[in-house]
Amino acid sequence: MKMISPSLLSADFGNLQRDIEMLNASACDWLHVDVMDGLFVPNISFGQPVVKHIKRHAKKPLDVHLMIMDPGRYVADFKEAGADILTVHYEACTHLDRTLHSIHDHGMQAGVVLNPHSPVALLEDSVQLCDLVLLMSVNPGFGGQKFIENTYDKVRQLKQLCLRKNPSCLIEVDGGVNLQNAPLLFEAGADVLVAGNAVFKSPDPAATILALKQ
Repeated sequence: MKMISPSLLSADFGNLQRDIEMLNASACDWLHVDVMDGLFVPNISFGQPVVKHIKRHAKKPLDVHLMIMDPGRYVADFKEAGADILTVHYEACTHLDRTLHSIHDHGMQAGVVLNPHSPVALLEDSVQLCDLVLLMSVNPGFGGQKFIENTYDKVRQLKQLCLRKNPSCLIEVDGGVNLQNAPLLFEAGADVLVAGNAVFKSPDPAATILALKQ
């Protein structure tokens, strides 16, 4: 499976509807929405009201990535805002199982995110509850960072864990994804790639999305 989830963090916020409509017409699979609180990560992006406006125009699933403290408090809010997929950071969840069950109970797909320093083995007892696992290939908080090369090994490790415990779990990678490393990530076992600058700074974003998938 080769799926692309362009990150709206790199879109033109002054023309967000235009960029969403471009993605609707493109070969992308999901729309990646990064929510940051300025506490868990050193940046603030947007919250539920903006997600709700994105949902009005999006014709593809919203892949909402919560980079916030205690994300379990906001599961219902992001369901109401229009999230189809909700991913939460392992490092931000005191009660991860409870949060994943809550996401499912609210009718969304549930995912766990691992920061670059967090080993795949941390998910040994929770991967069976996940529809997807997102591996950060940069330190979260800002777009445009350099890809961390160790990510390839983590994707392979995660693939083996998923094959043992939850073969249907998708593997997503976020951070520094481009036309050069995308084929290597898919080869390592990734199913979904989040691409921000590679798409939105391209002279032809729709063509770049298609190239990333191929």
